[in-house]
Amino acid sequence: MSEWTVHGARSVYTSPWVSLDLVDVEPPGRDRYEHHLIKLAPVAAVVLLDQSDRVLLMWRHRFATGSWSWEIPSGIVEDGETPEAAAVREVLEETGYEIKPENLSPLAYNEPIGGMCDAKHHVYLARGARKIAEPVDTHEADRIEWHPLDDVQGLIDARQIVAGVAVTGLLQLLARRPR
Repeated sequence: MSEWTVHGARSVYTSPWVSLDLVDVEPPGRDRYEHHLIKLAPVAAVVLLDQSDRVLLMWRHRFATGSWSWEIPSGIVEDGETPEAAAVREVLEETGYEIKPENLSPLAYNEPIGGMCDAKHHVYLARGARKIAEPVDTHEADRIEWHPLDDVQGLIDARQIVAGVAVTGLLQLLARRPR
């Protein structure tokens, strides 16, 4: 199979966080048609791991799905910001924990819905976080708690961790654990 041909695009909606385009595409051996393309700002997320092998999770409500679940700190990479800088900033804003950039290491990268969206998720692992303040973004979580890493698979299985960026990062961490 070869690449699709893109003949052009037109914007339907644009905001600082998301835009929607209709793209004139032609798959190999098929007729041209307009395909939706959702463009999202890149996201940086962090799995914080402490010296007792616990991960910091945020219990939060998502109005789009009407559900509650545990998530890892994450947020949009702002214009002119690196994903690493966004990761450090988001952890502090959402949890009040400070992480040093040198304690951040890449854990996972994914594009969750590549067939119709250009979302890019950068997930990092951080150790050595220390609480220096209360969260600034108080609307982000109902509770913030440390959970044993050994409990994470059970939380995913019970659908108590469902956000794609959290599942990706946490499963990567579990897969890399020494056995």
